Amino acid sequence: MSEMSDKVQHKAQEVLGTAKEKAGEVSGDDRLKGEGQADQAESKVKQAVDEAKDKVQEGIDKIKGVFDR
Repeated sequence: MSEMSDKVQHKAQEVLGTAKEKAGEVSGDDRLKGEGQADQAESKVKQAVDEAKDKVQEGIDKIKGVFDR
C-alpha cells in the first residue's frame, strides 16, 4: 500500500498549492498563481496513483485470501 507519509506529503503539496494560488490572486502575481495551480494538479495525480496502488494491493490481498483457505 502507499506509505502514509507519502499520502500526507501529497495532501500537503495540494494545500500549499492552494495557498500559493490564492496568494498569487491577491498579489496579482500570475507566476505564483500558476505555480500553485501546477502544484495542485501534480498533487492530485500523485494522490490518484496512491489510490490506485491501494486498490491493487487490496485485490492482491483478496486473491491471497482465496488461496490461503
